[in-house]
Amino acid sequence: MSTESDGPVRIEILARKDCPSRGMAIAVVERVVAETGVPVEVVVVDMTSYEQARKRRFLGSPTVRVDGRDVDQRLNGQREFTLADRVYRTDRGLAGWPDAEWVREALLLALAQTTTNGGHESSSRSSATSP
Repeated sequence: MSTESDGPVRIEILARKDCPSRGMAIAVVERVVAETGVPVEVVVVDMTSYEQARKRRFLGSPTVRVDGRDVDQRLNGQREFTLADRVYRTDRGLAGWPDAEWVREALLLALAQTTTNGGHESSSRSSATSP
């Protein structure tokens, strides 16, 4: 679900500044965006407190969401909100960042769900950091 009916797909990368996997998560998202050419708005959110983690339903650093949905479909009911490092169970084994294929699938699904409803037609791309 998009926050803007006619804007780009929104990708959020939520991570602590000192997260060892933050850079790789950003790089994976940037690579997938470049490969797909899907219009996106990328927002990097610096996670700094447990209160912020609870409010944003943060499952660990880094977390990548496309239009509000976590790219990891294998969460298995995980609901613990934490500032700790996140570990992803990928086909290649345990990793500190989400699999590029998950990001690609989530991005294309968000695009498909909204283009049939008239959304996500613009081609803007931006990056921002917010607390």
